[in-house]
Order: sequence, then structure tokens, then C-alpha cells
Amino acid sequence: MAEDVAGPAPSDAAPPSGGSGGSGSRAGRNLPLAIGVALLMGAVIIVALLTVRQAWIAIVAVSAVIGTWEVFGALNRAAGIRLSRVPVLIGGQAMIWLSWPFGTEGILASLLVTVLGCFVWRMRLGAAGFVRDVGASMLVLVWIPLCMAFGAMLVVPPDGTGRVLTFLIIVVCSDTGGYAAGVLFGKHPMAPKVSPKKSWEGLAGSMVLGAAGASLSIMWLLGSTWWYGLILGPVLVCTAVIGDLVESLIKRDLGIKDMGQTIPGHGGLMERLDSLVTSAPVAWLLLFLLIPPMT
Repeated sequence: MAEDVAGPAPSDAAPPSGGSGGSGSRAGRNLPLAIGVALLMGAVIIVALLTVRQAWIAIVAVSAVIGTWEVFGALNRAAGIRLSRVPVLIGGQAMIWLSWPFGTEGILASLLVTVLGCFVWRMRLGAAGFVRDVGASMLVLVWIPLCMAFGAMLVVPPDGTGRVLTFLIIVVCSDTGGYAAGVLFGKHPMAPKVSPKKSWEGLAGSMVLGAAGASLSIMWLLGSTWWYGLILGPVLVCTAVIGDLVESLIKRDLGIKDMGQTIPGHGGLMERLDSLVTSAPVAWLLLFLLIPPMT
């Protein structure tokens, strides 16, 4: 998530100069509202997983549409990029929904068809800017719906509820541990040219709480060996931080504060999804290798 996965203050939108960016701080927003919305979103997900777990796929699909639309809008407004909206939105949904019955084969087939669709869709506008526009469309396609399709596949096995909750708990622990440690101890910037308020101390907090959350989740939710969490936790913390920094870089490059204004108190939905998106494929793969799905 964009909310200080490893940093001393909840802000990714500091000025491009690398300053502290007080006006861009998440703390300048309505923090109680942001927390309330986050809790509500979490409650909806938990209820869905504990009732009809396949509803998670619908949640992922809707989130992918909103996130993709936000990024497309930001790229178009800030950089005038003409994107293949229709092929990416339709193809992204195909990847997510076909991952349920067909697994990785369904994702790959949908991806290939969508790539061809992006080429054809953009051809009608001529050669000027073709590489830039198609490249941006591919970036969004791979970054959001493709990664999220692997997140959807987490719920398919019989123990899918535990897998999804383990994935979510680790990323939330990473976010929380990074924020707390960064606020209390953060002094050494981790990536000053990307996100000046991210610190090494915050990253350490993410690692500690992420590993703890992973170990407990694997033991209690998946009934497996606790020390697997010492592998899964730190790896997902790294992917979460990468996702956070990637979104920060894109926003800085475009000169914007948020991708959108979808969620009250948070900005765009991508402010919530950035760490989850990049962590989903790795979570699916590592859980598959460490804890093979029950039959």
C-alpha cells in the first residue's frame, strides 16, 4: 500500500525535489475517515471469504477495473497518452475470471489475445506515438490485471480462504510495521529520490511484523510449519515495498499526487492496491511451493 510501507510518515506524494512535502502527507488528509474506510473494506473482504469464498474473485475483478481506470485516467490527463482502454479492461477481466477454472493457462491465453487487441485498437490512430501508447497500455495490463489474476487464484483451492487471508495479513503487517517503526525511529532515507519519507528503520519494522504475521497466519490459518513465514513474510515485504515505490515513481513522473479520488480519505484505489498488486503473484507462487493446495 502507498501508506508508508517502510517510512516515517504516510506520504508518497512529496514534491519531486525530494523535500519533505508537508502538503502531500497522508497525515494532511482525514485520517479517521481513511482508517474507517480501510476497516470497512477489510470487513467486506472477511465476510465474503468466510461465507462464499469465491466472492473474492469478484472483489478482485471490480478492484482491477477501478485501478486500471484510475491509472489510464492519470496517464491520459498528465501525459496525453492514448491508451487501449477497451482491450485492457475486457482482457483484464478475462484474465481474472478465466484464472478460476483454467488457472495459469487461462491467464496466459487471455494475456496474449489482449496484447494483440491493444495493437489493433491503437493502429486506428496512426503511427504518431504508437510505441509510447502501446507500451503504456502493456504496462498497465501487466501491472494491474495480470498480477491481480494471480491474487484471484489464491482462493481457488479448498484452503483458499486461509491463503487469501495469509496474503492480506502479511501485506497489512508490512504496512503497519513500516509506518510505526518509521514514525518512531525513522532517520535514514531508503530511497530519497523516489519517496523521501521512506526509511530503512521503517523497512526493518515491516520485516519484523511481516514475518511475525506470516508465521502466525501459516500456522493458524493453513495448519502448516510456522517457519515458512520466515521465508514468505520478508519476501512479500520486499514485493510490497517495490509496489509502493513503483507507484510513487509513476506519480512523480506524471507530476500528480494521487492516481484518483475513488475512496474517501485515501485518494485513489491504487493507493490501497499498489503493494497488494505486486505481492499477489509472489504470494501465489510461494504458497503453492511451500504449502501445496489440498485436494
